[in-house]
Amino acid sequence: MVFDKAVKINSFQWEELPPAEERQLDKAAQVCKGLAVAMVARANSGHPAGALSSMKMYMAAYGAANVSPQNCDSLDRDFVVISHGHTSAAAYATLAYYGFVDAFDALNEFRRTGSRFQGHVERMVPGIDWGSGCLGQGLSAGAGFALAQKARGYDGRVYVLMGDGEQPKGQIAEARRLIAARKLTSVTALIDVNDIQISGRCGDVMPAHIKELWEADGWQTLLCDGDSFAELYAALKAARAAGRPTAILCRTTMGKGVSFMEDKPDYHGKAASGDLYRQAMKELGQPDLVALAAEHKKAKFSAARAVEPLKAVLDLGAAKVYGPADTTDNRSAFGSALAEVGQLNYKKTGRAPVLVFDCDLAGSVKTGEFAKKCPDNFIQCGIQENTTATAAGAASAGGVVSVWADFGVFGLAEAYNQQRMNDVNHANEKLVLTHVGLDVGEDGMTHQCIDYVALMLNFFNWKLVVPADPNQTDRATRWALKTAGNVCLAMGRSKLPALCANGKPLLARDFTYGEAVKVREGKDAAILALGAMAGRAVQAAELLAEKGVETAVYAVSCPLEIDERALTEAFQTGTVLTVEDHNVVSGMGSLWLARAEELGLHSVARRLGVHRYGDSGPSEEVYAAMGLSADKIAESLEELKKVAR
Repeated sequence: MVFDKAVKINSFQWEELPPAEERQLDKAAQVCKGLAVAMVARANSGHPAGALSSMKMYMAAYGAANVSPQNCDSLDRDFVVISHGHTSAAAYATLAYYGFVDAFDALNEFRRTGSRFQGHVERMVPGIDWGSGCLGQGLSAGAGFALAQKARGYDGRVYVLMGDGEQPKGQIAEARRLIAARKLTSVTALIDVNDIQISGRCGDVMPAHIKELWEADGWQTLLCDGDSFAELYAALKAARAAGRPTAILCRTTMGKGVSFMEDKPDYHGKAASGDLYRQAMKELGQPDLVALAAEHKKAKFSAARAVEPLKAVLDLGAAKVYGPADTTDNRSAFGSALAEVGQLNYKKTGRAPVLVFDCDLAGSVKTGEFAKKCPDNFIQCGIQENTTATAAGAASAGGVVSVWADFGVFGLAEAYNQQRMNDVNHANEKLVLTHVGLDVGEDGMTHQCIDYVALMLNFFNWKLVVPADPNQTDRATRWALKTAGNVCLAMGRSKLPALCANGKPLLARDFTYGEAVKVREGKDAAILALGAMAGRAVQAAELLAEKGVETAVYAVSCPLEIDERALTEAFQTGTVLTVEDHNVVSGMGSLWLARAEELGLHSVARRLGVHRYGDSGPSEEVYAAMGLSADKIAESLEELKKVAR
């Protein structure tokens, strides 16, 4: 399939789109529509009607954007985010028109197992900047890319393509407010207003006063005929000159160009087949593209674009040493290290900007010092966790190091799907969860994040670090900032002493991901303790030593990366107790003991952890009530030793 030379409009050199260029684009749009219908028909799966209504909007946005097959892997360009990712057939047809992909590759490989042309758009296709599918998240991603451009000092634009059916979603409102508050004037949203969704008319399913909602949040709104390239051009040109973020409401017709699809929900997610497929191609003025595709089928699928997290260039400074007399919370150790690294790299040429996102909790999560030292890189998002999670992830794909610190129940439990999408998109977010486990004290069960290990286990690429003390927190923070990919640091609230032996800090050493550090020697039993529980485990070991039981203690900071050497050593003692202030069913203990069984290790072993929602009270009392105080840990191990006999 050969297109005529593509019409790019990104220079906006014309006052109005010339008739000749409009005719060229209209002709190309018919080919692209035919390609989209054929893709869905060949796969017998997809969303043809929405692809047809959005087609000219897609072509106008990619035509207006400074993005090409030559620069799409660079950071110095415009970004295009697709929020209604189910209209992927329109995206792939548009990308074929502009030369990013081969049209027959898209047609033959659409929704095929092993292909890069998935049912919803993914970054493995050049020209796709953010994988989507969960409606309502695209505008947040656009905010992230715009924030990254601003921090990097690049004067680019961000285009976000959306549908009207997703407009009632709360995350869109969050993103609108964030973009307006941060004065991200480079963002233009284009909304396909076809008034059709799966269940019928959008206004009947869930009314949303789209124009008024966007204007109420400080946006300029423009109305245009989404089937007119001349009007789309005029609106896009006006948006560039507006000096504030702009939403273009594109009035369209669902299934435009195919009579039996027009203005009906029937073909939202259904392919045209047989005579109806042939009728559709005839009405669009196209040949049987499915038949033509068979002549161009290749032995292997076309190669996917390699998508890897960005590795930042940073000055990490020197790690701080916390001694026996230094008692502080891991949050403060994190905040101090973050502020130091931030200041060392703030507005320095050749260094990646470090952006810190906050949801009205800077004092609690200890990012206030960073905010003072690096004010332009501190992004206050208000109490808007869903949009913050997506924006931080997208910003990290746009060339900055994103750090979002929040309570565990908000940053992960509440924003779980957004963090999953950050995983899918191979982002580079540094998620810092504070107040995890039972260490929230009087705040009670609603704020006790006791499932973060289990939630992170569901992802395929995230790394999880639960530091044992302030020294390890400092080093893990610096390690996370330089490490490519999504990293989560999880920590409690209370102040802790540094883990020491003979007056010397045990964890004032380079942090190695996946290493469980032995912080106490012992031959009679072993405790595998998650994160800050290592301190209580050491206290328990001291109580046991008074009774002649020499107990080894391992500080497990990387529960998802099992240290088989440490696990084997622990099992050689004959008695193993895992200790964590996490759901005992789904936490570190279950993972590590299951791995021990796979390795054929034999010992008496038991898991100790959270077995119900916790109480509201001083932390030490809450731990004792859950059976996780030092004396309760010691009692549990003594009981286990009796079984071992």
